[in-house]
Amino acid sequence: MRMATVTRAEIITMALDSIRAHKFRSALTVLGIVIGVSTVIAIASILTGLRENLVKLIEEYGTDNFYAFHLSTGFSPNQEREERTRKPLTEEDGQAIRERASSVEDVALVAFADWGFSSTIAYRGYTYKRGNLQGVSANHAQTTNVRVSDGRFISEFDDQHRRDTMVIGLSVADALFLDRKNAIGAEVKMGGHTFQIVGVLEKRKNAFLGENDEDNAIYIPFRTLRQISPGRRWTMLIIQAKSGRIRQALDQVEGILRRQRGVKFNEPNNFDLGTSDKFISEFDSITKLAGLIAIAMSSVGLLVGGIGVMNIMLVSVTERTAEIGVRKAMGARARDITTQFLCEAMTLTFLGGFVGVLLAVAASQIIMLFVPSLPASIPLWAVAAGLSVSIAVGLLFGVWPARKASRLDPVECLRYE
Repeated sequence: MRMATVTRAEIITMALDSIRAHKFRSALTVLGIVIGVSTVIAIASILTGLRENLVKLIEEYGTDNFYAFHLSTGFSPNQEREERTRKPLTEEDGQAIRERASSVEDVALVAFADWGFSSTIAYRGYTYKRGNLQGVSANHAQTTNVRVSDGRFISEFDDQHRRDTMVIGLSVADALFLDRKNAIGAEVKMGGHTFQIVGVLEKRKNAFLGENDEDNAIYIPFRTLRQISPGRRWTMLIIQAKSGRIRQALDQVEGILRRQRGVKFNEPNNFDLGTSDKFISEFDSITKLAGLIAIAMSSVGLLVGGIGVMNIMLVSVTERTAEIGVRKAMGARARDITTQFLCEAMTLTFLGGFVGVLLAVAASQIIMLFVPSLPASIPLWAVAAGLSVSIAVGLLFGVWPARKASRLDPVECLRYE
C-alpha cells in the first residue's frame, strides 16, 4: 500500500524530480506564467513607488494645506464655456477667508502671468526658458514649507512696494551661474524688466519623478507680477488650515467663497477646492488604467502558460501510463491519482510564479539604477497575488490531465508500452 498512498510531500518531490528531468521543457512550459507574473508585479511596484513618493511630497508641502482656484480643470484648453467665463478669485477673497474662517491659519496668494509674457531669464549671455513664473505673497514660504539655501525669500516690504526682486529654483541657478552663491545680488533680465535675485530655493527631500516644480521656480512679489503683467488676473489661494481642522476649514472656506462670488443656494460652486486627498485619488484613478493594461497583458501570458502546462501534463500522463497502472493495481484510488497530477501542475506553475517574482524584483532594481527618478516599491500584496494566481493557473489547467489520468483502466495501463 506504500505506492498507493503517496504523501503530498512525496508528490511534490516527484514533481520536482520530473521538472529536473525535463528542465528545458519545463522552462518553456512556464515561460508565459513567468512573463505574466513579472509584468504585473513590475508595473505594480512602479505605480506603488510613485504613489508613495507623491504622498511624501504632499506631506512635505503640508497636509493641512488646500487650494482654491476659479477653474476646476486647471489650465486645460478643453474647458466648458461655463468654466471659461468664470471670474477669477481675488486678493479680497483671500482677505475674507483670513478674517472670517476660524479654522484657517493663513492664506497665501499666487498670481500667474499673461500668456504672452516671457518668463525667459537672461544673464550675461546665458538664458533659461523653462522657468515656472509665479507672483507670490510673502507668507508663501511659510505656508508651503519652502526654504531657501542661499539668500532670503520675498518679504512683505518687497510685495507692498512692488520691488523687482526674485527668488529662483536650483535648476535655474545651475543654468545661469557657475556657483549658486554668485546668484545672490545678481541682476537678470526677464520680460523687459530687470530683477535682482535675493534667494535660491533649497531642494526638497522628496520629489515626484526626480524633480519638483520648485526646481524651475521663478518667484517674484505678488503685486510686482500684477504690475508688469496686468492682463490676466488669475489668482490661486493656498489656504493653511489649523492643525487637525482641515475639514472644518474646507466647509468654512466653501461657504465664504460662495457668498463672496454670489453663488445661489441651488447652484454648484463656480470655483474649485483642491486637497491632498483629492490629488491622491486623481492619481489613483489615472493609474487604474495602467493597472488594467498590466492585467490584460499578464492574462495573455498566464493563458499561454496555462495551456502549456495542460499540454505538458497530458504528455506526462501518456509517458507515465504504466506507473499509473501499477499504482491503481496496488490500490490507489482515482482521487489519489487526481491529487498527484494536480499537485504536480501547481508545483510547476508555482515555480514559474516564483521566478516571475524574482524577475520583477530584479527589473525594479535595474529601473531604479538607471532611472533614479522613477521609484519602485514591491508591494507584498502583488507578490502574494502573483504566486496565488500562478498556483490557481496550475489548478485550473491541471484538472483535465489529472481527471484523464484518474480514469485510465489499470489493466490497459499495465499493457501499455
